Amino acid sequence: MNDHIHPEGSGAEHDHGALGDAEYAQFMELAAEEGFDIEEVEGAIEEAGHGPLPVLAVVGRPNVGKSTLVNRIIGRREAVVEDKPGVTRDRVTYEAEWAGRRFKVVDTGGWEQDVLGIDASVAAQAEYAIEAADAVVFVVDAKVGATDTDEAVVRLLRKAGKPVVLCANKVDGPSGEADAAYLWSLGLGEPHPVSALHGRGTGDMLDRVLEALPEAPAQTFGTAVGGPRRIALIGRPNVGKSSLLNKVAGEERVVVNELAGTTRDPVDELIELGGVTWKFVDTAGIRKRVHLQQGADYYASLRTAAAVEKAEVAVVLIDASESISVQDQRIVTMAVEAGRAIVVAYNKWDTLDEERRYYLEREIETELGQVAWAPRVNVSAQTGRHMEKLVPAIETALAGWETRVPTGRLNAFLGELVAAHPHPVRGGKQPRILFGTQAGTKPPRFVLFASGFIEAGYRRFIERRLREEFGFEGTPIHISVRVREKRGTKKK
Repeated sequence: MNDHIHPEGSGAEHDHGALGDAEYAQFMELAAEEGFDIEEVEGAIEEAGHGPLPVLAVVGRPNVGKSTLVNRIIGRREAVVEDKPGVTRDRVTYEAEWAGRRFKVVDTGGWEQDVLGIDASVAAQAEYAIEAADAVVFVVDAKVGATDTDEAVVRLLRKAGKPVVLCANKVDGPSGEADAAYLWSLGLGEPHPVSALHGRGTGDMLDRVLEALPEAPAQTFGTAVGGPRRIALIGRPNVGKSSLLNKVAGEERVVVNELAGTTRDPVDELIELGGVTWKFVDTAGIRKRVHLQQGADYYASLRTAAAVEKAEVAVVLIDASESISVQDQRIVTMAVEAGRAIVVAYNKWDTLDEERRYYLEREIETELGQVAWAPRVNVSAQTGRHMEKLVPAIETALAGWETRVPTGRLNAFLGELVAAHPHPVRGGKQPRILFGTQAGTKPPRFVLFASGFIEAGYRRFIERRLREEFGFEGTPIHISVRVREKRGTKKK
């Protein structure tokens, strides 16, 4: 199935995604014949062929303007909201672009103060976000100056060792730049005076951010041939993630308690299953406090995002004895948008009666229809029921995640598809998919070139048929469409 996958990094010398040199040359000839701008085609393949994007975390204490700054950064190029059923858009991570480079922004502005005080709250928030980041923007209110809380965050940043860009916010004019200069005392280098509200100085700050971010993030997985694959166990509190880890390990590796959120620190465990060593990451989140349910959930989502960014496979654990919640959907969406291979495990299956099983099947159809392609296992972390099915499901998802379809075979498939099921006529015109290529794997990323705008419903149809024809079980598929334009015209 994967005999034509290029080795990791093999695309570096020719910089055109997963396409080999001969395949790339043939593809560019086809693009020229169809009248596409060659630079546009090259840009589309390069964009779709990249690996995971660098991650920028925006941290700081409350009311310093973090969310305003994030809106300013992502507002320069809003990501297209895809018409996908069941996709919750309440996200922690956003995609942004500056000066032709794309990166992810982690907004850490959605938390509340808790009973342990502001310092503990800020420290928890910053720590989880920094864990996932390649670089950090530390936002300080220049009008207020450095506070004890700011100093606490500085200590965390020094410990993490990540590149830091210091943003002195709320500098609305030249008179405020003197206030910003006082922030040299934090020892984080030059403070960049910015007004996130009005946009003043954000360009210079983002130029510095690009210097701090890696061109392409280091792959934290699969760096050595035969190295352990990374699996993130994710799910809402108290669904049994720690119990599952203990069961697959065959011993008590982590504390299990009926109180939700017992696990505070991520636990990476090397575990041998089926003759293969896997690295399991337990991400059971943080201690949930009665008075701070919403804030604690936000911290947990940050930690989940950090773990998913470092993993290859996300095993989403869902409590089958309870109704599928919005939080379950949000966690699934997070894994899909991160582009990870996915397995859905329904825990506590042994506790279900016939009536609950009937209603659960209906819930899965309606609430999780967007991941119907993910392998499913019904397990019991308590008793060990069906644990032997977990590894085959993970291997299936990884195989789909790494699958690549040769360009010739893909275009033969697209030709037959368009002939049998043409795009609906809109406004007297019938757009056609002219040709396409798979520009990358992990997850599979396709670029299709068309004669006109392709509707979301037809894109979903293409994705469904791609899955039927080539498999892709257990993996999201990214499809971008480029429309033939006159030379010099830009089209998203």
